[in-house]
Amino acid sequence: MNKLRTKIEDPTLSPYDRIVLLFSVLRSPEGCKWDRQQTHQTLLPYLIEEAYEVVESIETKRYADLKEELGDLLTQVVFHAQLASERGEFTLDDVISQVVGKLVARHPHVFGETKDLDPRQVRDQWERIKTESGEKESVLAGLPRSMPALTMAFRMGEKAGGVGFDWKNAADVIAKVDEELAELKQEMESPEADRARLTEEIGDLLFATASLGRKLEIEPEVALRRALEKFRNRFDELEHRVRANGRLFGDYSLDELESIWQQIKLS
Repeated sequence: MNKLRTKIEDPTLSPYDRIVLLFSVLRSPEGCKWDRQQTHQTLLPYLIEEAYEVVESIETKRYADLKEELGDLLTQVVFHAQLASERGEFTLDDVISQVVGKLVARHPHVFGETKDLDPRQVRDQWERIKTESGEKESVLAGLPRSMPALTMAFRMGEKAGGVGFDWKNAADVIAKVDEELAELKQEMESPEADRARLTEEIGDLLFATASLGRKLEIEPEVALRRALEKFRNRFDELEHRVRANGRLFGDYSLDELESIWQQIKLS
């Protein structure tokens, strides 16, 4: 057997030691040219892709695939830690030690004076600890600008709510959604309407809608993805029916297409 494979498959190694050793070997002169070529920056697309594959396996309830997808995501974490360790910056042990310490500090109701907090109180406590400890410069400092906008809207509202800046209930947010929709309609009807103001009003409406989802404990990103998947399935069926008789979309009136669409919704 190949000596490197024998080294990796040593039965005395723990799974943790094996995966750390694996990436050390892959990055070594005896390892893989592709792996040696990678940097934090070149690995970013794969990190994002693997994270989304984890999301998809959970959303589609393909839990048999989740083990594999989590493993793929873990390889990205280990890979980045290996790159850092080669430069003497930190190791995977350092990554784990730091996150364990952080999690203990953020659960004082478990590891300090025991308190029976509900999930919302735990989340709000978490946000306060991050700010008051000085870990984050500001309440919203930890939100990466590359985050999908709907997810950012959800998390931004959570963080602001964690320090007390929030609506009291979902009904209050519905009033805000109605207000933003009215402002959008007003701008659309204005003879001086322009794209910049319309863009701002659309953004305000989407932010308010994301906040409504948050108050109802429904993540807007998940809700929208489900709506898009539903639309995709229905539109695929619409296209199938349109083309069934050798016709094209242009051969149907909008009313005819809408009639087919309603039939699909009922099926």
